[in-house]
Amino acid sequence: MGGIIWVIVVGFVAGIIARLLSPGPNNPSGFILTTVLGIAGAFLATFIGQAMGYYSASQGAGFVTATIGALIVLFIWNRLVASRVISDPGNR
Repeated sequence: MGGIIWVIVVGFVAGIIARLLSPGPNNPSGFILTTVLGIAGAFLATFIGQAMGYYSASQGAGFVTATIGALIVLFIWNRLVASRVISDPGNR
């Protein structure tokens, strides 16, 4: 349980950092969406790290790895919005 809480907290911070590092017109609007994408990036980084053997089952991703995961999720989000597969909820 502590590992999941750690991933959520790190993902929150990583989402904010990823948003600052990746400015652009297709960024997700809003604090909540940025946080959710950051948490998704942290979970992605944790999953990949555990699958590759870098983290044990009880460990979560660190700040740097979670930020990289959040940047990847943010990049995918930007590509999906740019190709109009999904709509940006901030531009309604």
